[in-house]
Amino acid sequence: MGDQNINIKSDDQAKIDFLGHLIDDLKSLEYMFNNGMIEDDIIRIGAEQEFCLVNEQWRPAKNALEVLKTINDPHFTTELAQYNLEINLDPIELCKDAFAKVESQIRSLLKKAETAANNNHSKIILTGILPSISKQELEFEYMTPHERYYALNDLLKEARGGDFRLHLLGVDELSIMHNSVMFEACNTSFQMHLQINPNDFIPSYNWAQAIAGPVLGISVNAPLLLGKELWSETRIALFQQSIDTRFVSMAQNEQEARVSFGNNWITGNIVDYYKNEISHFKTLLTKEIKSSSFDELKKGKIPKLGALNLLNGTIYRWNRPCYGVGNGKPHIRIENRYIPSGPTVTDEMANFAFWVGLMTGRPAEFDNLPDVMEFRDARSNFIRAARTGSESIMNWVGNAIPLDELVLNVLLPISRTGLEKMKIDKTDIDKYLGVIKDRISTHTGSQWMVKNHRNFKKKLKPDDALIALTAAIHENQNSGNPVSEWPPLYDFTSFTSTARLACHIMTSKLVTAHATDLGLLTLQYMKWNNIHHLPVVDTNEKLVGLITWQYLKQYWDLVHNTDKLISAGEIMVKNVITIETSTPIKEAVELMKKHEIGCLPILHDTQLVGIITIKDIIHFND
Repeated sequence: MGDQNINIKSDDQAKIDFLGHLIDDLKSLEYMFNNGMIEDDIIRIGAEQEFCLVNEQWRPAKNALEVLKTINDPHFTTELAQYNLEINLDPIELCKDAFAKVESQIRSLLKKAETAANNNHSKIILTGILPSISKQELEFEYMTPHERYYALNDLLKEARGGDFRLHLLGVDELSIMHNSVMFEACNTSFQMHLQINPNDFIPSYNWAQAIAGPVLGISVNAPLLLGKELWSETRIALFQQSIDTRFVSMAQNEQEARVSFGNNWITGNIVDYYKNEISHFKTLLTKEIKSSSFDELKKGKIPKLGALNLLNGTIYRWNRPCYGVGNGKPHIRIENRYIPSGPTVTDEMANFAFWVGLMTGRPAEFDNLPDVMEFRDARSNFIRAARTGSESIMNWVGNAIPLDELVLNVLLPISRTGLEKMKIDKTDIDKYLGVIKDRISTHTGSQWMVKNHRNFKKKLKPDDALIALTAAIHENQNSGNPVSEWPPLYDFTSFTSTARLACHIMTSKLVTAHATDLGLLTLQYMKWNNIHHLPVVDTNEKLVGLITWQYLKQYWDLVHNTDKLISAGEIMVKNVITIETSTPIKEAVELMKKHEIGCLPILHDTQLVGIITIKDIIHFND
């Protein structure tokens, strides 16, 4: 989504021209590979740091463009939503103090971002999914106002044949339909890059796949979405479903999702890898390319392979091979896309060092993965890790091993060997791998979030619990301590509610009736659940009426008359005053006073999503 020069509207001829350049790029890559032109005598690392912007009420901000303008630094770029930004870090040669240099640059640029955010009445937070994101911030008005984002949204909807459907099941369940790709904007990552010797690409990529599960499991930091406790790393399921372009009606065929772990160990070489990708994924975007990459190559120029890179950028492998040109030389790197942002820079750098150490320290017995490990084990490890984090059981070379034991006894030693092989300073090795080890014995970011969210919910309204958690994350990040040193339970006694809208204080767990329900049964609903207001809905959950305890008294005798059965539809109030989720609380209170009513059903796109009662208002004012 980052390419600024894509064709938003492509005619058939533009697509044909683009596909011609795509084939040309593949031919050029094959020529460079066969003739030893791809850089193989140096290893570099790089990263992309995504972060969230929140306003002074700890809710997603809407000022990314203003903050970006204030920062005025080419390292920064926009993301899909106006509450996210991304930093593209400089590549660093992998030796000695490489990780210390990367950490220093991240901290320097984040400090710059924090200053700019503060000047625009906001703050920055590193987290996989911002806890305080609500349905409100997933509307079009929060999308970064660039034409390419709107066009991509329409393109993805067209490719999948309709709105975006999400169904996530964890401790809680979230099932929702949405009219935009904005759910993808919930994901915030720390993407890590490692340059690979082109002749070692196949063993390296397969090894990256094999270690993905345990590396993810010890790094999880995104357990919540819209207040629901889902996967330890909910980003994995959310990203796959929010970018899935497959038609629902085609779900039974073998068409692969654009967000995918993969289906098999790869074989051949880097050129064969891209041939497979081109064969299995349609071109979504095009761009105008003025010259043939192969013609450039014949003239002694190193081509950027713009068509191939654009296609590759719309295929979201969790481990994604990338072609690039630096200092006039072509290179191949693997981009690790599954690690979440946060909880701290120290934690991110520990994840980075752990992964790079594993990649460079690969034992010889794993040079040919198909001989020692089933691919489906690697894939299932990845899904397990996303679901249950460090509490997962991994299938490792035929044995079932708890993830913490696998990391502690097998993978940390391999990582240390790899970092020593690259001559990384011993102090830095001990520091970063020590953070991973400490996390095993205490808690991951997800475990810390879940424990504190559950604790907050015992005494706070659901929205306030999420706001308190967001504030707690920010405060602990600013302490400078890795998540393993964060207090297991955060003190929120000084928390002050920032609720401003109806959706912030509404009750969303509703008891409802249908118009055909027996009137006496609606009375029992209200008694059993100790409620005085009962919304009446149709089969599509649209509000058609309201039964209140006061109103029910007028029909007391009829409701209890067993000779004449009366339905809910006959006793409900049909002209119901309602509000939207975005209605300010102050306005809701004024409506209740004006009409002398004790509740207000809350709608979102005509659907009943909650209710506010006098009790909610009193609780809010307290």
